[in-house]
Amino acid sequence: MNARMAGLVAVLAVGSANVSAAQVPPPEERINAAVARARGAGIPAGLLESKLAEGRAKGVSMDRIAAAIERREAVLEKASQALRGHQDANASLAVAADAIEAGVSEAVLTAVAEDAPRDRRNVAIAALTELVRQGDVPEAALQRVREALKRGPEALANLPAEAAAGHARGGGSSAPERGGAATGGGRSGGAAAPPAHGAPPQGGKPSGAPVTPHPTAPGRSGR
Repeated sequence: MNARMAGLVAVLAVGSANVSAAQVPPPEERINAAVARARGAGIPAGLLESKLAEGRAKGVSMDRIAAAIERREAVLEKASQALRGHQDANASLAVAADAIEAGVSEAVLTAVAEDAPRDRRNVAIAALTELVRQGDVPEAALQRVREALKRGPEALANLPAEAAAGHARGGGSSAPERGGAATGGGRSGGAAAPPAHGAPPQGGKPSGAPVTPHPTAPGRSGR
């Protein structure tokens, strides 16, 4: 009885595996379906076809390529929704999808797209993405991008590097010079402290008012 039951279980397991395999489409069909969905959403197919070419060039299996393309297509749809209504939105889809994959919400992505001029939109989104990858909360990163946008294109382009340098220093703000405060002089901007009462001047140099020389004693000629 036990042998018959074990055989029945084995047959059922093999049958279930065959049914599951039959339900999963081949990788090529999955890729074609993802490309079709992208086209239906107004997303350029080239954004996915480049992923296919990249995976093949690296020798990645078709199953993994299909999974990567399906994930990317879903992210591109979210990016397209976030950028809807903006001029030349398709030109920013790739960087917007990278932002979402880095953890930027669609709301923050929409906000930065609204704040940035069209010719600086991609740079602003890329800067936002890099700040989030460095550990900034998306909302805080958005505020930093907004401030950089007010300062001009150069400030926006330099923002990720400046943020990375700030993280390396351990807080983002440079510490004040400590040498002058510790030594009481130097470059701190204040005058050097006078020596204590009765103490000789440092380095043999007079401190304060000049010393009046003693008059020459009578009967002696100075040399």
